[in-house]
Amino acid sequence: MKKISYLLIFYVGLIAAIASQSAYAIDSYRYLHVTIDTPWSIFLFLLIGIFAPFILMAVLIWRYSTRYKSDEESTEVNHDSGQN
Repeated sequence: MKKISYLLIFYVGLIAAIASQSAYAIDSYRYLHVTIDTPWSIFLFLLIGIFAPFILMAVLIWRYSTRYKSDEESTEVNHDSGQN
């Protein structure tokens, strides 16, 4: 019984998708039209998706490099004071 209800739902959904006019507009010129704003949109996409991780990486390297340098200097001072 459950199999019949799943098939019925599938077929009703398939008929609804075929009958709708918006399903035909997926690959139409309206959605693929290139405007003057297209390069700007591409730049913003690349800025968020590509350049932001590199900026984050640079910030994290700069932050943690100062932390590790201060730890190394403090251990060098402790070793030098023990030798005197």
